[in-house]
Amino acid sequence: MTNQPPSSTPSPAPSIDSRAEFIAALRWGFDAACSAAGRRIVCCSADFADWPLDEPALLAQLTAWLRLPQRRLVLLSADFDPVPRLHPRFADWRRDWVHAVEAWQPVPEQGLRLSCLLCSDGEISVERLDEAQGRGRAAVNARSAHQHMRRLDALLQHCSPAWAGRQLGL
Repeated sequence: MTNQPPSSTPSPAPSIDSRAEFIAALRWGFDAACSAAGRRIVCCSADFADWPLDEPALLAQLTAWLRLPQRRLVLLSADFDPVPRLHPRFADWRRDWVHAVEAWQPVPEQGLRLSCLLCSDGEISVERLDEAQGRGRAAVNARSAHQHMRRLDALLQHCSPAWAGRQLGL
């Protein structure tokens, strides 16, 4: 992950046939989405357990990207409780970027199942299709990314804000 100027052609999408390749593909997805200078990245996961959110290089890259005007990182999860324990650096980092990092959770009555997906508003998507084997699909395809984004936007309509950026206390 580098802080290079926006590139018009992202590197080829990686194949995903294992948990390690899925994590590498997420790194690629963040890199490609940030390099393309899209305005919105949506990350969807049941608990973000397998995500590389705690890596300093990723946090530096997201910081540089969020400093650009009108950028949003949207997190969608069924359960944010494990995130601060699994990714303490990310949780601390998010406090400084709470104005640009949204966290959403499906309304329990909806019974919605969340896929594991990173998607940009440009042409980048990374999706885990088989959690047990870690298999998935990464793509540089505007049509596919648009379809994922439409599905996520529809899902977000059945969600409520979650994971407070700052804890209130006396």
